[in-house]
Amino acid sequence: MTADVWLPIPPDDIEGLPEGPEYRFWDGGEEFPADPADCVFYVVPYMKPSPVGVRPLPAMSGVRVVQTLSAGIDHVVPGLGHLRPGVRLCNAQGVHEASTGELTLALILASLRGIPDFVRAQDRGEWLGGFRPALADRSVLIVGYGSIGSAIEDRLVPFEVARVVRVARSARTTERGPVHPLTDLPALLPEADVVVLSTPLTETTRHLVDAGFLARMKDGALLVNVARGPVVDTKALLTELESGRITAALDVTDPEPLPRDHPLWRAPGVLISPHVGGPTSAFLPRAKRLLVDQLNRFVNREPLRNVILTTGANEA
Repeated sequence: MTADVWLPIPPDDIEGLPEGPEYRFWDGGEEFPADPADCVFYVVPYMKPSPVGVRPLPAMSGVRVVQTLSAGIDHVVPGLGHLRPGVRLCNAQGVHEASTGELTLALILASLRGIPDFVRAQDRGEWLGGFRPALADRSVLIVGYGSIGSAIEDRLVPFEVARVVRVARSARTTERGPVHPLTDLPALLPEADVVVLSTPLTETTRHLVDAGFLARMKDGALLVNVARGPVVDTKALLTELESGRITAALDVTDPEPLPRDHPLWRAPGVLISPHVGGPTSAFLPRAKRLLVDQLNRFVNREPLRNVILTTGANEA
């Protein structure tokens, strides 16, 4: 049997791929590049809808590794039931931290300093002055303190924030300080000026940000979502935004893409970017380095990085 590797980046554009496998380029097109049954290492096309990425999985009877180029794996999980036991699912930790960290800071600063208002005023030829909140001296709560959450804190520190509070699924200690468990959120939310969501989408975190979560946020607080849209209950968020009590900056929404007539577009105090945390000039070189490293490990039968689950063993 041919040992095929399916890549969403042309193989000739990636230096350092190991010899041995037959590399096939597929970025989600209608026609498959070869028989999916011959694929042993499948790299899921990046920024494609879930049905596109999982479409070949039922026919991939010989696949041993499924590698995403995203930090999240929720778009692949629906197809895992088609795979035999023992297939490793790996994410792209190390690829998106820089870009997502940058965008998070951009959204925070733009929202606090009123950049959208200035852009609209520029279109009108209006000089719009006045005082705005600064990031300096603010308390920031990061919900989802993995590698991206840590990268966000890296970028917050130079802005002289008062403190950064970290929350993850379970408690632990880092060099920077404690990471609180999710169960501590009710006590932590009222003290935060900025709440950043960078958690994976799981059954535990779906609608984590509900009416109760939002009600505990302090008046005037900013909610920033760079995680996944369904982490937030959109209806509950709209209620708070329309009251004017809090503001929001959203790189992801539910639904997504956001329909033209959706009320979230017109809600007061909201800044929306169209899920652009990852796709920047920083993506491709980091994605290529990840693939070269993973495929060399695969060919040499060394432990893979970023294994999130193994089918039939610890499926989420």
